[in-house]
Amino acid sequence: MPSARTRLSRPDQPVFRYRLALSAIGLAALLAGCGQGDKAPAAAPPPAEVGVVTVTSGDVGLVSELPGRLEASRVAQVRARATGILQKRLFREGSDVKAGQTLFEIDASPYKATFDSAQAGLAKAEANLMQAAALAERYQPLAAAKAVSQQEYVNAQAAQQQAQADVAVGKAAVQTARINLNYASVSAPIAGRIGRSLVTEGALVGQGEATQLAVIQQINPMYVNFTQSAAEVMKLRRATQDGQLKRAGGSDAAVVRVVLEDGTEYALPGKLLFSDLTVDATTGQITLRAEVPNPNGTLLPGLYVRVRLEQSKVSDAITLPQQAVTRTPQGDTVMVVAADGKVSPRKVQIGAQQNGKWVVLSGLETGEQVMVDGFQKLRGGAPVKPVPWYAPGSKPVEASNPAVAPVIPAAPASAPASAAR
Repeated sequence: MPSARTRLSRPDQPVFRYRLALSAIGLAALLAGCGQGDKAPAAAPPPAEVGVVTVTSGDVGLVSELPGRLEASRVAQVRARATGILQKRLFREGSDVKAGQTLFEIDASPYKATFDSAQAGLAKAEANLMQAAALAERYQPLAAAKAVSQQEYVNAQAAQQQAQADVAVGKAAVQTARINLNYASVSAPIAGRIGRSLVTEGALVGQGEATQLAVIQQINPMYVNFTQSAAEVMKLRRATQDGQLKRAGGSDAAVVRVVLEDGTEYALPGKLLFSDLTVDATTGQITLRAEVPNPNGTLLPGLYVRVRLEQSKVSDAITLPQQAVTRTPQGDTVMVVAADGKVSPRKVQIGAQQNGKWVVLSGLETGEQVMVDGFQKLRGGAPVKPVPWYAPGSKPVEASNPAVAPVIPAAPASAPASAAR
């Protein structure tokens, strides 16, 4: 019969099973405590990426966009200065013509007859002058020798002078007849582009008035007429005189850009010719005119356009995208990113708006980074990671917040299989 010690050490006894359970529970608790001590702390989130621009300064032109209308630099109305029946049209409508080119022909037969008659009258006057001059020359020695009376010699001299006057009248008549004959051929007074013909062959023109036949317009260069507020003109002049602004280009000819109706900017720049000295009493506007080259005939007279006029420049000015500036009644502010990633607001002074950007007159220094994008990512005073910002369409912007995979702590290598289960 087994002893009591032998009976207690048997695995099938209740006491043995109880001690084994206590040992397992203690081991599990020990392993759990070791696992808690070896677990890594949670990783801090990375700083949020925000788009920034680096502040740079330079001369910025102050551009005003004003409504304007194109006009041909020279316009000539072709009119019939001779009366008669229009016989020929010698040009193609809408084509370019040269100065002096014949455009129309009017029936010249009556003018040719008048010219021939004037020439005949001149020839008769010249013949009479020849006879009178010969008589006066023959009477001169006879009068000195008292062979003829002094009165006869004076009459011969008077006849000679009268014949000279008749010759002058004849020459004038020939010149007048030649001018009228030339009027029968209507020529272009200027070079340019001619429009449609206003009369047709067979029409009677010049009867009682100079009939308009066509219109020639010189479209290279073109004029653009526009208006500007008198108050704005005076403000620019005062700022230029005080040294706050400097004149664009260093001369009186301000730079002009033409914007077409579809919003595209005309490739060739123009120059300001003059500004009117009189202010319109009803609108308070001053009329200005600019000259724009038009070698290809792209611009047409009468076309409505927008004029971008650069009259002055700001020295050492800064430009920022509009979304970088917050405008409130209390003032204008921007968010400046420091070297350590801290973001702080900064008050600035805003000037004019140029090409979708604000002109900053003061409040920023060259080299500072101004926040443009990512305002929704700011969390209190948490630092941020500045990345270069590019305008839409200028350069593709990469994703600023890549997905971060969750960190899962690895199981301790010393864990036994029973603990893992």
